[in-house]
Amino acid sequence: MNRKDRAIEVRGLTKRYGHRAAVDGLSFGVPRGSIVGLLGPNGAGKSTTLRAIVGLLRPTEGECLIDGRPFASLENPATHVGVHMDGFGFEVGITGRRHLEIARLAAGAPSQRVDEVLDEVGLAPDARRRVKTYSTGMAQRLGLATALVGSPRILILDEPANGLDPDGIRWLRGFLRSFADRAGTVLIASHQLPELEQVVDEVVVLKRRALFAGPLRDLVTSDAESLESRYFELIEGVSA
Repeated sequence: MNRKDRAIEVRGLTKRYGHRAAVDGLSFGVPRGSIVGLLGPNGAGKSTTLRAIVGLLRPTEGECLIDGRPFASLENPATHVGVHMDGFGFEVGITGRRHLEIARLAAGAPSQRVDEVLDEVGLAPDARRRVKTYSTGMAQRLGLATALVGSPRILILDEPANGLDPDGIRWLRGFLRSFADRAGTVLIASHQLPELEQVVDEVVVLKRRALFAGPLRDLVTSDAESLESRYFELIEGVSA
């Protein structure tokens, strides 16, 4: 794959905390126009990897690139990449609309963008409610709307289906597929393997290092296999 065709590149990423490596020599690329699932058990390095990509931590070794550049060197990064990750909280005393107005101003996006993203994620009827009254699923939609407010072509999402009911999960699947079909790119970390199998084009399975990185069809090669079964074969074959 030509590097220009990769929206995200992780090259030899290592992050150590003392003598412990949270991630060790991890490399993979995320092709433009694709949905890539980042999979691994708790403590495997998924959050470390996502945080390194968006500049929230400095690698011990290696580098992470978005559109061919480190996150810190992007001009107006919200127009390149939208991020919704665990630990990115909201000011619960304000309304969903006010939260998005603040995000819009930070991203330099036009005023109409708030209404557009509220419609995109299905929160328009609840925009004037205070965030503290939102359900977990509604908060997930607000997080996605925040990621979208800068009109990025890349999304990085950490467990975006948590708290969504079955209808919400189906909606999210359709939204992400439509985003990718419009030349968008999605990197999504999730534990919901059966759901991921229905939407991802490629997967990265890691346990501090990459156990597999490539098209889903290269990992799940027959009707008798599933992403879940192949995932556990890979993970259980690696010592802690």
